[in-house]
Amino acid sequence: NPGGISTLRLYLLRLVFAGTFLFVGAGAWKAILTHDGPWDPLHGVAFSFWAAYSALMVLGVRQPLKMVPLLLLQLFYKLVWLAGRMATIFLFALVVDLVVVPWPYALRNYFLKGSVDQPES
Repeated sequence: NPGGISTLRLYLLRLVFAGTFLFVGAGAWKAILTHDGPWDPLHGVAFSFWAAYSALMVLGVRQPLKMVPLLLLQLFYKLVWLAGRMATIFLFALVVDLVVVPWPYALRNYFLKGSVDQPES
């Protein structure tokens, strides 16, 4: 298996990517496509981010390990959100992210590896 990740974990990752695409994307794209009038900048940026983010989730269904940074982004923005207020749906999604992210792979490939800017010897 790629990166030493179990087949079950790969399917769980794909499920989270597909679920995020469907649930976040449905709300974000509906809001964008049906919105009338000018956007308040904060809402415009938020819905644009969620729409683009959900579209990128499709790539995670195809290549789940390469798109793990999207799940890390999702995990961290939920942590920041929860630090400010308690939202039950985010708490549930946060737990899902914590379970699904292949932490040994993520640590090895995104946190412990040398800087991308350093030339290899």
